Amino acid sequence: MADFPALGHVALTVRSCDLSKPWYADLFGAEPVIDEDTGPWRHVVWMLPGGTLVGIHEHPGKTPAGDEFSEFRIGLDHVGFHCGSRADLEAWQRRLDELGYANGGIVDASYGSGLSFRDPDGNALEFFAPPS
Repeated sequence: MADFPALGHVALTVRSCDLSKPWYADLFGAEPVIDEDTGPWRHVVWMLPGGTLVGIHEHPGKTPAGDEFSEFRIGLDHVGFHCGSRADLEAWQRRLDELGYANGGIVDASYGSGLSFRDPDGNALEFFAPPS
């Protein structure tokens, strides 16, 4: 059997692709490679450097009104994007600040440094760098 495969894609549920698409396009600095309404759901997908796909999914009529993301429920806790160094995190913090995206500031720990933030629907995202 081959080695365990690399992560290929992550899809996050959002209330509205129309509202979230510009937010993610600004974050990624790129337009999506897919924007498709399949009928039962719509998805918008970006190809990140390294080949990982990140998508947002809208499920019209299925997502409960007023539903909010919580990392305390069973399922996804957060999506982490790898950074090579703390200096990279500092650059991403400046970028988030330029975009007006609230963030928790860089938090250092023995296992590395993280910069947490949330998308418009509250999905938890993080830039993370290993310890120096």
